[in-house]
Amino acid sequence: MNLITIIPAYNEELAIKNVVKEALHYSPVLVVDDGSNDETFQLAKEAGAEVVKHPQNMGKGAAIKTGLKTGLNKGYNTFVVIDGDGQHKPDDIPPLISAIQGAGVVIGSRFKGKLPENIPLQRKISNAVTTSIIRYLTGYSLTDSQSGFRAISKDAAKLFLDITYNDYIYESEMFHMAAKHDITIKEVPISCRYGNEKSYITWITVLNYVLFISRLFLRKINVFLD
Repeated sequence: MNLITIIPAYNEELAIKNVVKEALHYSPVLVVDDGSNDETFQLAKEAGAEVVKHPQNMGKGAAIKTGLKTGLNKGYNTFVVIDGDGQHKPDDIPPLISAIQGAGVVIGSRFKGKLPENIPLQRKISNAVTTSIIRYLTGYSLTDSQSGFRAISKDAAKLFLDITYNDYIYESEMFHMAAKHDITIKEVPISCRYGNEKSYITWITVLNYVLFISRLFLRKINVFLD
């Protein structure tokens, strides 16, 4: 297995150095700096990561695609994607990698097994609603559709490069793309660290997500009609 950890990051100077150092215990690390205007780029390099920088902020989905494409071009065949804000623990990388055999994607789930006590209530509610919808539309037995901690196989990564979304919708569209191509998805439990993470979710983001879900429902209706 030729593994690389990809960290999409936007203005994560407070946490990026520690995340990189912890992840380097398990694999080389590629940070995709999505147009940050702080010290994310320099601190990630100082910590030992390879860093690719977008000239401007393009969205988390675009950063993940850049990471996957770069990794594929370098010959890697397994990818871990982890957020750069310190919420995820790189020590959970081995369980994800162990589960990737026979799967295209492994989700690090905050809600599989014991429920996290420190997760904000609004996140619990939004994740429960979104995951229920994604579960219905794709058929996957998911518990955490919004987790940004994922292991991805080479074949799945190639498919995910074709996703047109560049924002947070990208991670949800992965499930639709995976279902369309009969890709196996697994989940393993992870723990999370919550503190003062920034949120870049705006009302425009929410509106775009509602439109995305509406399109998925229309696709499913059209399948039934056909």
